[in-house]
Amino acid sequence: MVSATTAALALLTGFLTGAVFRFLNVPIPAPPNAAGVLGVVGIYLGYVVLDHFDVGIDLLGYV
Repeated sequence: MVSATTAALALLTGFLTGAVFRFLNVPIPAPPNAAGVLGVVGIYLGYVVLDHFDVGIDLLGYV
């Protein structure tokens, strides 16, 4: 589990990065709307659920 301090620092870092991108008028490397953000959250949740049940194939470890 992530500590509250780590989560707050991650949020602050993301906020500052977004502010710098906006200040420089550069497009952000993230979905620009709520549906895109929810898609990213869905990817994360799918990863966490499968990790919890220890399901999957280790493609990077296969040699």
